[in-house]
Amino acid sequence: MTVETPATVPQSPRLTTRLRDARTSVALLLLAIAAITPVAAPALGQPFYVDVTARIMIWAIAATSLNLILGYGGMVSFGHAVYLGIAGYTVGILAFDNITNGFIQWPLALLICGLIALVFGAISLRTKGVYFIMITLAFAQMLFFLGISVEKYGSDDGLLIFTRSEFDFGFAELDLSDATTLYYVIWILLIGSVYLSHRIVNSRFGMVIQGAMANETRMQAIGVPTYRYRLTAFVISGMMCGVAGLLSANFERFISPDVMNWPRSGELIVMVVLGGMGTLFGPILGSVAFLLLSEILSTWTEHWHLIFGPFLVLVVLFARGGLSGILDRLTGRADR
Repeated sequence: MTVETPATVPQSPRLTTRLRDARTSVALLLLAIAAITPVAAPALGQPFYVDVTARIMIWAIAATSLNLILGYGGMVSFGHAVYLGIAGYTVGILAFDNITNGFIQWPLALLICGLIALVFGAISLRTKGVYFIMITLAFAQMLFFLGISVEKYGSDDGLLIFTRSEFDFGFAELDLSDATTLYYVIWILLIGSVYLSHRIVNSRFGMVIQGAMANETRMQAIGVPTYRYRLTAFVISGMMCGVAGLLSANFERFISPDVMNWPRSGELIVMVVLGGMGTLFGPILGSVAFLLLSEILSTWTEHWHLIFGPFLVLVVLFARGGLSGILDRLTGRADR
């Protein structure tokens, strides 16, 4: 007679539900804190944290988009931040040419992100492993150097954006020049990106993407065209990251080629891994942890990477599943 070890005993549906509830509760708490930050931070004499929270939410949208292909699709894109720059430069260049209508800027930015993601993905997804990583990196660096070479739009000095996107609905206007209004637009779009990710992952389309990550050969053997599914996911992810890019351009009123450089893509990967790949709220947790730690550590020393690096290594080695995994284990122990 064989005896199952604790490691092979499957989790009960009740325990699994509680683990998910723990992640959801923490994420909802963070979103609630973000919702009251524009009021609470100035009242506490720390208005600076309004801007910090807005930046965290923008990067959380970008990390959520990367998690869609990395965490659920196994596609390690080392050039994902390029869509931040593409969308940001679309907004900036149109504003430079006195086209500030958001109904033109935003759809055009997302369309360009989608088309470029389609081209990049169509080529990259014909490779696997380190070759896929290097091709996505090469494409991103190509656009990075293109941004540096265009002197009309600031070259490596970047491009100032004097007027934020304008939305006139006829009966009302969405005034993004008001910092609070822009803040809550970012907050709403973060919630929207998480909801969209949830719907995609739990759809038939999402199941195919996850199945292709687990065993693409078997999925193809049963007649599933995995290449088309993975390419579609790649395009959706690029456009979702473009949302973060156009929000960043409006928030910072500045866009630079540096946002397309490979370290930015590396930071996005770190956020996803730190929060927990393949989890709905992991990218939010990872973005909060990464940006808050970098903000705090940078006030102590300019060499804060020397502290953050070993911390990340410890998380990867001893906290399987990142911060989401830690929450799972803590909740599981409390449940026993």
